Amino acid sequence: MIKRLGSFFSHIRSTKRLVCVFLIMCFLPHWWLYADVSEKYKKLAKEAAAVYGASAEKRILTWRRLINESQSLSIVDKLTKVNDFFNQMDFVDDMTLWGKEDYWATPIEFLGMQAGDCEDFTIAKYFTLRELGVPDENLRLVYVKALKLNQHHMVLAYYLKPTSVPVVLDNLDKELKPATQRKDLLPIYSFNAENLWLSKEKGRGVLVGGSSRLSLWTDLNNRFKTMTN
Repeated sequence: MIKRLGSFFSHIRSTKRLVCVFLIMCFLPHWWLYADVSEKYKKLAKEAAAVYGASAEKRILTWRRLINESQSLSIVDKLTKVNDFFNQMDFVDDMTLWGKEDYWATPIEFLGMQAGDCEDFTIAKYFTLRELGVPDENLRLVYVKALKLNQHHMVLAYYLKPTSVPVVLDNLDKELKPATQRKDLLPIYSFNAENLWLSKEKGRGVLVGGSSRLSLWTDLNNRFKTMTN
């Protein structure tokens, strides 16, 4: 088991960072970006362009192509591509973007604005990996304290197995790393589509109920379902 995990993390460290995919694709013609994108998302991309500007349409189409073209990749490559893609967006706080102290944006809103805060980076990565077939039980959105910045932060954790050391996807430290190498992060609570856990010193945390207890998470999911149905 330890040998397998060591090999897994070694593969992650040796994987080269992707070229800035969406920046390159922004120069490609619409007809190429539209290829293989569902009618639903073509419509959503056009609607986003009307709200956020023409470049938003290309970012959303590029996101959909990334999903279509990454289905057969290994889990390491999926994590890497998704992490690198969204980490190209800009960090901007909620008050500046949305005029609210705390707002969890959908992936469409995040790509439309080309900016968001740590929750938005994490949420977009989570939903994208779920579409790429990564089971919900292997993923957790983790609310942490970033010790160097002395502020709250959110990251995405991927667990190879329930007892594994998770891999952290983050917009601060953009390199995929096992949680044991992220001494700068202090976990507070974590959740996925179903459950909510309070963190403890060792292990994955204590189950305290369903993630529906988080009003921002419930509101986000309702808005995203309405948007994409």
